[in-house]
Amino acid sequence: MAVGMVSALSRLELIIKLKNDMIPITLDKGMAASSKGTTRKMENRKAYARLGYTKMESTELVEKLNLLLANYSVHYQKLRNFHWNVKGPDFFDIHEKFEAQYNDAKLAIDDIAERIRVFGHTPYSTMREFLEHSEIKESGTDLRGHEMVGEIIKDYELLLEYMYGVLEVALDAADSGTEDMVKGFVKQIETNHWMMTAFNFSENKT
Repeated sequence: MAVGMVSALSRLELIIKLKNDMIPITLDKGMAASSKGTTRKMENRKAYARLGYTKMESTELVEKLNLLLANYSVHYQKLRNFHWNVKGPDFFDIHEKFEAQYNDAKLAIDDIAERIRVFGHTPYSTMREFLEHSEIKESGTDLRGHEMVGEIIKDYELLLEYMYGVLEVALDAADSGTEDMVKGFVKQIETNHWMMTAFNFSENKT
């Protein structure tokens, strides 16, 4: 009788042990499946969502950035035009200054386009798109030096307006990356505006 009871208890203990051993395995499998599912969901989420932005926030940011990109791109080509075609007694000063500024503009354009890609969107990338969406317009090749400088000063003022538009949306979305980038542009453009305005001062007086 005692032997039978011992055997029964041994079998019962074995069953309980096996069940207890299986529980963690079942939980581990469940956790692994859940983890894989979470990973897949994360991979399927849009780039902007994975960075913590809503669809509306990213759309507004990209819209403003693309407008700034279009205006900057036309401004860049205008600087190259003026760099190549300036004539007159101020040739060397203006020629070199335009070159320095179109190199700055080229870097800014690249930064803006790549910032748009960060959100998983496509930046304006063709001249047709730039010209269609830019408030800054192309210029001819026959302007005098001070007229070219005057055109660039007007471009700066338009660019600043579009930069402030981007900053307004970036601040609302708590987008520190875009905010920092554009604040750097603002500082550079304001400095350029001051220098070009000072250069053109004597011409404006006459």
